Amino acid sequence: MKKTIQSLFALTAFGAAALVSQAQPAPKILVVDMAKLYDTHYKTEEQNNKLRGDEQKAQEELDRLNKEGNTMVEKYKELADQVNNPTATAEAKAKAQAEAQKVMEDIRRKQSEVQSFQQNTRNSLQQRIKNFQALMIEEISKIAVDIAKKKGGTLLIDKSGPSLLGVSNIIYTDPGYDITDDVLAEINKNRPATVSAPVPAAAAPAPADTSSDSPKITLPGVKKP
Repeated sequence: MKKTIQSLFALTAFGAAALVSQAQPAPKILVVDMAKLYDTHYKTEEQNNKLRGDEQKAQEELDRLNKEGNTMVEKYKELADQVNNPTATAEAKAKAQAEAQKVMEDIRRKQSEVQSFQQNTRNSLQQRIKNFQALMIEEISKIAVDIAKKKGGTLLIDKSGPSLLGVSNIIYTDPGYDITDDVLAEINKNRPATVSAPVPAAAAPAPADTSSDSPKITLPGVKKP
């Protein structure tokens, strides 16, 4: 009797598992290129244009600060010439020396101002880009998921995700399972008429790099770091 009950329990469990298995939909895997959708999104182009404009304004301000600093440097050189002038009186040399020291202090303060401006600008642009990317990925993902569900997808994979080799983990997919164009079409339904064609990813502005090519104030007698 006990054996019979155990058999009934086993049969019941098997039947329940079969019903669950039948209730689950057949797996359908879809893929999407999130990198392409981000790069070609009209909001990405709008953001890139804003960043380019802000970078230009920052460069103009940097040029202004450096111009002020270089004017100070020229004044310092003139005072240094007066100090080293053999025909100048001791009183004139002492006066020029005291003024030169003040100008040097102003130059160092200006150099510090330039460096702070460069760092703050770089950090600000990088943070803006980071925040924008996070918002866009969330927005695009929602649209992609909605479309995948409508198509009966049970799993959606980003084929642009890098693997350890630096390339997509997806080696091959049937184009019929790629919903990238469908997502892009849905995105472009809200595309403003004033926005031009999307720019390639390579044309997107990088965070302002003011560490090497930007003009700097050169202090007299001070080696560059």
